[in-house]
Amino acid sequence: MAERGAHLNTTAAESSRASIFELLAQDSLMTAVKPALLHALKVLADSNPARFGVFWRNLDEIYAVLDLLLQHHYLSRTSASFSENFYGLKRVGPDGTRPAHRGLGRRQHLRSLLLLALLPYLRIKLEKVLARQRDEDDFSIQMPKSLGQKMYRAFLAAYPFVCMAWDGWSFCHQLLYVFGKTRTHSPLLWLARVKLSYLTARDIQNLDLKQVDRTLSSSQSLGERVQSLLSAVIGGMAVSLSTSLSLGVFFLQFLEWWYSSENQSTIKSLTSLPTPPPPLHLEDQEAASTHGSVCPLCRKVRTNDTALATSGFVFCYRCIYTYVKANHRCPRTGYPSELQHLIKIYSPDG
Repeated sequence: MAERGAHLNTTAAESSRASIFELLAQDSLMTAVKPALLHALKVLADSNPARFGVFWRNLDEIYAVLDLLLQHHYLSRTSASFSENFYGLKRVGPDGTRPAHRGLGRRQHLRSLLLLALLPYLRIKLEKVLARQRDEDDFSIQMPKSLGQKMYRAFLAAYPFVCMAWDGWSFCHQLLYVFGKTRTHSPLLWLARVKLSYLTARDIQNLDLKQVDRTLSSSQSLGERVQSLLSAVIGGMAVSLSTSLSLGVFFLQFLEWWYSSENQSTIKSLTSLPTPPPPLHLEDQEAASTHGSVCPLCRKVRTNDTALATSGFVFCYRCIYTYVKANHRCPRTGYPSELQHLIKIYSPDG
C-alpha cells in the first residue's frame, strides 16, 4: 500500500488534479513491461523452439489476455488501471461520487477495458498485417484491378496520416490539460468518460478495509468461495507484480531502451541462435549428387534460390516465403524466423 500513500502530500490535499508528469509516467509504465516479457519469451524460444516456440508466435495474444485480466482486477477493486493505481491515482466517473473501492460503473468499466487492453492489441495486429502486406507488395508487380484492392491500397496510403492525426490529437490534449482547459490528458480517457485524480486518505482506508473483510469472511457459499479464491489468486499475482515493479521500474525501462533498436534486435536474433545441424546425407548416390540443388520443402530442383538467415538452409523462394509467413519459424530447425530473414542468392553463372 506504500505506493498509494506516496501522493498524500499538501498538493494532493489542496487539489485532486494529477500532475502531467505523473500522468505521462504512468502511461509509459505498461509500455516498459511488454519489452521485458518479449525478451523473456524470446530467450525461451531460442533455448527450445519446439517446446516454447508457440509462446513466441502467440506473444500478442498471451500479453493481451494477461493485460485484460490484470486491468479488470484493478478496475474492479481500485477504480484504476494497474499503472494508475501504482502512482496513487483513480478513475472518476461523470458524477465523481462513487468510492474507489467499489470500482467503476459498468459502462465506464467496459469502456476502460476496451481502451486499455483490446485497442492496443488490435492496433498492433493491424500494423503487423499492414507490414506483411507491404512486403508482399514489394515483391509483386501486379497492379490493383478490383475495387477492394484499390480501397486497400488507399487505406495503406492513408494509415500513416491517421496515426499522425491521432498523435497530434493526443499532444493537443496534453497541452490543453497543462493549461487547465480539459479534464483529461489523453483522448482514451475522454472516450472512456472518466478523469484521473489522486486517491484520498478515505479511499486508501476503504481499500485496506475491503481486503481485510474479504480475508476474514467465512459465511460464504461454495460458488462465492471459488470466486473469492480466484480473485485472491489474481489479486496476489497483481500485488506481486506491483511490488516487483516498485523495485524494478528502472530496470524495466532500461530493458525497453536496450531492446528498442531494430538493428540490435535483428543482430541478437541471429547471433544468439545455436549453429544448425548439417543436412542428413541421402542414401541414394544419384540423389546425393543433386542434393545441393533440391529444395528441402518441395523436394524438387530449387528455383529462385533463397537462404533463411536464421538457419542457413536454402529453399525455393515461393516455398520458404509461404512457410515462414504462415509459421514464423525455420522448417528444418524450428528457429523463430520472419520474412526479413529471407536472403536472395545470386548465382555467378546466372
